[in-house]
Amino acid sequence: MPEIDPLAAKPQPRSVADLFWSFTILAMQGFGGVVAIVQRELVDKKQWMTRAEFVEEWAVAQVMPGPNVVNLAMIIGNRFFGLAGALSALAGMLCFPLIVLLLAVILYAQVAHHPGVAGALRGMSAVAAGMIIASGLRLLPVLRTHPLGLPGAAVITLLTLVAIAVLRIPLVYVLLLLGSVSMALVYRQLKRVAERT
Repeated sequence: MPEIDPLAAKPQPRSVADLFWSFTILAMQGFGGVVAIVQRELVDKKQWMTRAEFVEEWAVAQVMPGPNVVNLAMIIGNRFFGLAGALSALAGMLCFPLIVLLLAVILYAQVAHHPGVAGALRGMSAVAAGMIIASGLRLLPVLRTHPLGLPGAAVITLLTLVAIAVLRIPLVYVLLLLGSVSMALVYRQLKRVAERT
């Protein structure tokens, strides 16, 4: 019996150029919070991945050094077209936004001291925070099928929040400690499930 490619059964990018333009469009929409837009576009609209796959890839992207969304783009590009896909997705995330950023910096230097500009930037930061929270809430149902389950994931989340926001422990130490604990718990749970079957 021929082996079935799991990627062939669902929609995927047509070429590395399709990846480049898709990530360019995503990057150009993402003022202050690309994650929510990436999730909506890649999971809900294009259906290149499921919500569970998005959560897994996003978790990997967050523990890698560098910008999370750029890491995610490279992971997704690599998933479909290998190194060429990763580089194409990276170029899509960076090329046009870099041009816009350079133009914005030139413009900002001219108007930085205007009170309206400061107010607009404060407003944008609130919107960005709201988008990140909304994205997290939309992905919450995926935790029902997670090996840790909703209660276990909630405990890890709460411990992470306390460690970073209250105790002010540097993120790298929180990732090393709680990330290791979380991975060990998931591994143990998956091993138990495998032994039962």
